[in-house]
Amino acid sequence: MPKQISDVKEFIQLSNNAIECRIKRSEKFVKLKLRTPKELCTIKLDVKKTDDVLNKIKCEKIEL
Repeated sequence: MPKQISDVKEFIQLSNNAIECRIKRSEKFVKLKLRTPKELCTIKLDVKKTDDVLNKIKCEKIEL
């Protein structure tokens, strides 16, 4: 079961140990999914905030 995260800082911190980050874009928001060794974490962001967060994530990024 995926774990939904609402805090951007926590999401970025989890990305340090993540295997990959999947990016799913829509018109209103962007959904980011982090695959960590133990769990799957998701966050929904505004389209404007997404680029800043993606620049800080260090794991592999896969666009869906």
